[in-house]
Amino acid sequence: MIKKLSFLFFILFHFALFSQVDNISLISWNIRDFGKTKNSEELNQIADIVKDTDILAIQEVVSGYGGAQAVAKLSDILNRKGAKWDYVISNPTKSSKYVTERYAFIWKTRHIKIKNRGKLISALDSVIDREPYLMEFYINQEKLTLVNFHSRPFDKNPEAEIEALTTYIDTSLVAPLILAGDFNVDEAKHVFDDFRAKGFRAAISDQKTTLKRGCNGTGYLNHPIDNIFYSQGIYKIKSGVIDFVRFCDNLEKARKLSDHLPVFLEFSIP
Repeated sequence: MIKKLSFLFFILFHFALFSQVDNISLISWNIRDFGKTKNSEELNQIADIVKDTDILAIQEVVSGYGGAQAVAKLSDILNRKGAKWDYVISNPTKSSKYVTERYAFIWKTRHIKIKNRGKLISALDSVIDREPYLMEFYINQEKLTLVNFHSRPFDKNPEAEIEALTTYIDTSLVAPLILAGDFNVDEAKHVFDDFRAKGFRAAISDQKTTLKRGCNGTGYLNHPIDNIFYSQGIYKIKSGVIDFVRFCDNLEKARKLSDHLPVFLEFSIP
């Protein structure tokens, strides 16, 4: 009972750290199979985890109607928790049948504005299985470009996709810019060296973000593959992962939400 109460307490109160109005907070989350598999209770739990952030970037939204429906339902739940939210959903990526998915952004509208509904980066659809989703947000009249990305699995050469994306960002986009997502590669690997050389920094390092199927006496965290990279022109306030599991006893229930932990970045644009 104490562990269950601790879990609920964490969900409800963890994000007091995002209370400062002058700063912006972003959560990036691969929400596994985000679509019809999520019932109302699970969507409400997800909303409680993210409700105090400003922008939520979601990967692995299923490509069918159920994915778009789940994003709309999550936005509606958030709208009933004390703030006004809006959302966008990408078109399905130009991928094979069992790989294609959508991306989504959900954000608070009070301080954040948009001028369009974003786009999949079609220039990369021949070299990246799930081409990234680009969105431009305006914060106090300052444009912030966000790129939402879900790389191919670790055994299918995600490094080639990261290299192609690094080149595209360097030649086609300008700071301030944030790249958020599931990279299926540890940020410490050499494939990110060029990205760092161009002034980008990782929000977290050496931090496992995926969940095992069971604890088996070795803990419940697995691979450090989810991250948020931010460019020059962005000042990091704090960052980390949101461990909504907390105890091994909660692992089975937590995995119904996702097999990844969310990553957060609180920042300002001077």
